[in-house]
Amino acid sequence: MKSRQIEKGKEMDRKETTKFLGELLISSKFSGMGKYWAKEVSIDPFAAKGKPKRIDYMQFVPAGQCSVSDIEKGIFVCYEIKSCKQDAYSGNGLNFLGEKNYIVTTMECYKELLPDLRNGAFSRHLHETAPDSSMHFGIMVAVPYISNLSDEFENPSEIDYESGRWKLATIQKCVPGPRRKSMTELLFCMLRSGQ
Repeated sequence: MKSRQIEKGKEMDRKETTKFLGELLISSKFSGMGKYWAKEVSIDPFAAKGKPKRIDYMQFVPAGQCSVSDIEKGIFVCYEIKSCKQDAYSGNGLNFLGEKNYIVTTMECYKELLPDLRNGAFSRHLHETAPDSSMHFGIMVAVPYISNLSDEFENPSEIDYESGRWKLATIQKCVPGPRRKSMTELLFCMLRSGQ
């Protein structure tokens, strides 16, 4: 009975962390004028092979908004929220279909993933579970506003879900890569998501 309560507590923590990271992403990257984004974007929802893909958050970033050519030079950025290492290896998500792609997580989770990121185990997992995903991805972590990223890496702060004094910091930069889906298809999928 006690182990079931512990598991339920961990599940609640994961849900709370996922919600926290999603809200932090929205306030950090999507607020303000000229931001085009959608939540829970389904790609290939009626795919005959494999399962449909769902991206936690997708953003369209045009080069400018005053000409068609600026819009056509726009890029897509995909964000996948991962509350812990088990979540990253769950087989859900990790649909990196943009020119830029990010895992959004906690510093603690990043530190747990770091050996697998360095030795290639995570890339192999990504290729096996999501073969259409780009290997061009970076990682953003939640840190307190006043913290230094290297200090936070050495001694991660416990997440304070109530304070609102957190930011997202890029700990592993994404090198942009090619996109396989058309702009029209991805914009339609974002529009269809209703966000």
